[in-house]
Amino acid sequence: MTPESSQRLAAAGLDPQAVENLVRTALAEDGEVDVTSMPIFAPEDTAAGDLTAREEGVVAGIPVASVVFEELDVAYEARVEDGDRVVPGQVLMSVSGPTRAVLRAERTALNLLTHLSGIATATRTWMDAMSGTKAKVRDTRKTLPGLRALQKYAVQCGGGVNHRMGLYDAALIKDNHIAAAGSVTKAYGAIRAVYPSLHIQVECDTLEQVEEALSVGATSILLDNMTDAEMTEAVRLVAGRAELEASGGLTLDRARDVAVTGVDYLAVGALTHSARVFDIGLDFTRSAGT
Repeated sequence: MTPESSQRLAAAGLDPQAVENLVRTALAEDGEVDVTSMPIFAPEDTAAGDLTAREEGVVAGIPVASVVFEELDVAYEARVEDGDRVVPGQVLMSVSGPTRAVLRAERTALNLLTHLSGIATATRTWMDAMSGTKAKVRDTRKTLPGLRALQKYAVQCGGGVNHRMGLYDAALIKDNHIAAAGSVTKAYGAIRAVYPSLHIQVECDTLEQVEEALSVGATSILLDNMTDAEMTEAVRLVAGRAELEASGGLTLDRARDVAVTGVDYLAVGALTHSARVFDIGLDFTRSAGT
């Protein structure tokens, strides 16, 4: 990886070494020999091509795809930046190098770029649906193993907000915690006794639990599977004393109705666990094959 790529990844909040390791693992899955390209193209054959958007959406993962090309000594030029809206036919990256290397890099680069751009596009769609309100869409821990940092980065590219990264950086008191502890008060107090300054969010199924959460000092409350009317009432009860996040079975066609209740966030696991890939293709613009 070049120092420039490392700096770009770090500036995006990504661990350069982790990205490089992921890319190498992905490339290794294809094996040592490309039995299709090797007999067709000589080592000295070269090709150039463009990675082109085939639909409208938001791009994410250009710095990650760049690492794929660097690993195989393929030259590249980014034509857009992460977070940009693109249209069908727009060139995202141009690449050139040994034909065998370009073809070896193709699928891994596209797998990462289409997946992350799909998440960014889905996120922007939710944000557009809530335009004019204060609400923002927020991700969850429903991510693919090994890809959490990249998937959450893609949410940012789409204009969304990240929830906690893992179990280590913030506490979320859910229904099972409350049931086992005996109450919101007991669960909250146990965590606060050990972690005096930790961010704690409390999941509430009822307005009574919202009131209890406020009474113990909660400043972040998750409204789980509440109706729009219940969320509106929760906003009135809280009166700005805590951030409110709607959660549970939210759908895009309901996004605006939920947002106008006055909540701060909508928790949408589908951003990462069900995002459709964004259609991008790599087409050769020049080749000097055998």
